[in-house]
Amino acid sequence: MASRISLCLVIAAALFLALPFAKSQSFIGVNYGEVADNLPPPAVTAQLLQSTTISKVRLYGADPNILRALAGTGISVVIGASNGDIPALASDPMAAANWVSANVLPFHPATSISVVAVGNEAFSSGDSTLAAQLLPAMQNLRTALAAASPSTAGIKVSTVNIMSVLASSEPPSSGAFHADVLPALKGVLAFLDDTASPFMINPYPYFAYQSDPRPETLAFCLFQPNPGRHDAGSGATYMNMFDAQVDAVRAAIAAAGFPGVEILVAETGWPYKGDAGEEGATVENAQAYNGGLVAHLRSLAGTPAAPGKPVDTFIFALYDEDLKPGPTSERSFGLYRPDLTPTYDAGLAKSSAAPAPAAPASQGNSSVPAPTPKRSEGKRWCVPKQGATEAELQASLDYACGQPAVDCGPIQEGGACGDPNTVRSHAAYAMNEFYQVSGRQPLDCDFGGAAVLTTDDPSYSKCVYNGGQ
Repeated sequence: MASRISLCLVIAAALFLALPFAKSQSFIGVNYGEVADNLPPPAVTAQLLQSTTISKVRLYGADPNILRALAGTGISVVIGASNGDIPALASDPMAAANWVSANVLPFHPATSISVVAVGNEAFSSGDSTLAAQLLPAMQNLRTALAAASPSTAGIKVSTVNIMSVLASSEPPSSGAFHADVLPALKGVLAFLDDTASPFMINPYPYFAYQSDPRPETLAFCLFQPNPGRHDAGSGATYMNMFDAQVDAVRAAIAAAGFPGVEILVAETGWPYKGDAGEEGATVENAQAYNGGLVAHLRSLAGTPAAPGKPVDTFIFALYDEDLKPGPTSERSFGLYRPDLTPTYDAGLAKSSAAPAPAAPASQGNSSVPAPTPKRSEGKRWCVPKQGATEAELQASLDYACGQPAVDCGPIQEGGACGDPNTVRSHAAYAMNEFYQVSGRQPLDCDFGGAAVLTTDDPSYSKCVYNGGQ
């Protein structure tokens, strides 16, 4: 199955058809790094972003040229105070006020600044002094924002963490922070809870695959059909690594005593190129991961621990950063090249002719009657098996709609096949589209055993399923 899926991905990439969505999604963002000498001007980048469904940008600093370029675009921005800023911000409230005066007041609210991230991976820096200074730095910056103006009082303050702050993450329900960082982290979590600010985390299924490079792990990481992983602690079955990692963080936050703190995914992505030994760093896999992630977020399925609640997610990264040190993969995460052409199609292009974004695929009832199958000799359609679980169907829906050659526009809200608004109905349409565009071979209608071929035409009302021999 894995080899067949890879072939289908190559075919889909060659077709290079954009997945149509008309509006930006409030939960899809991108990281905009600047460790490069070949990036287009910020004004050009702002135009690029407006041609996509990306609605959020995360900067690693507060570049004034970028912030000016994003003014009036409706794109919200996360800006950053560096680790080097933390000691001054922690020790001197005036330093925090000056930082806000220099990096926020000249731009906001013309440019919508939503979060200030204080430091990057401070708890994993190996510097215990820095970790201890993080909370007072965040507190002083929050006070400075509240005092600066009414418009800046609503800007959140947080800090970015990597998955290594967790001592346990498998299964997700066992998620727990390392004991050595927990005391300081509890102070930060209390601050986030008090200010309704998000816990920022960088989950990378790519690195999970690097540590366990088996075909079944790759399928689990890439939102491809797979048997799933059962969590005995929660009773949930996970169909992809992204959900598993997010829910492990969610469990760790709850175990620390702050279940109300929301999660923001500050970075996640997949490199399209790597050195020898960097397993899985290919264009096909990068497209499968980011395309599958975008489709999964748009489905509004949420995660098993928080169904129906998509997590704000920033994809790494907008462009390659050619001056970054380290292996080739570090310089090969870009969704777009400096000439603004896509490295591959992740389903982010905006189409004015497309319907509105999807309503939650797993929620809502509809009065639309179930379709009555029509027998059509010589033609076959791919539909869900009778016993397929909702988790299997959601994973199949995410996978199929993540492929550039598959047009899932008709199952979006307002589309001809949007109702019934159920996972099974939407998965049936998406599975069939994948089968029809991928060559109509039996393996194209496998989906990990969740689908079956039928000669009964599943079309109904104005919803017409593509069919073939």
